[in-house]
Amino acid sequence: MGQLSVWSPFRELDRIARRWDPSFSRSFDDMEEVGNDALTPAIESYMKDENLVVRADMPGLDPKDVDVTILGNVLTVKGERKNEKEVKKDDYLRREVSYGSFERRMSLPEGAATDKAAATFKNGVVEITLPMAKEAVVKKIPVQPEVEKKVEVTKK
Repeated sequence: MGQLSVWSPFRELDRIARRWDPSFSRSFDDMEEVGNDALTPAIESYMKDENLVVRADMPGLDPKDVDVTILGNVLTVKGERKNEKEVKKDDYLRREVSYGSFERRMSLPEGAATDKAAATFKNGVVEITLPMAKEAVVKKIPVQPEVEKKVEVTKK
């Protein structure tokens, strides 16, 4: 399954234009302003072995440029992608990588042991693990199909 991304009208126009005429699509290259939304990391969270695991994709970042905090029941992941090379705007053929700072917040469920949270960084992914109270662990509830009720029609 592919990664979900923010819908961009200019990217969609570019895709359509490339189908019509490859030279036509160049006119859309400079129209899209890239803001901090482009830096917002993709996040996934799941339960594993009675722990809540939150993973955030941060390719190209150094662990020292990532900050993970918890205040109350809110997990905050901050970071900054620094532009280390000095390249003039006119020298770019195409630029889709964004630089700057970002912040992503997530409400934590009740029962998350925030005082026992741990974070690791490997291959551009920060992984935060929080133990969950046994009462807060997800319980699977079976879904039963509804039985159709038959209505008998009697003739008089």
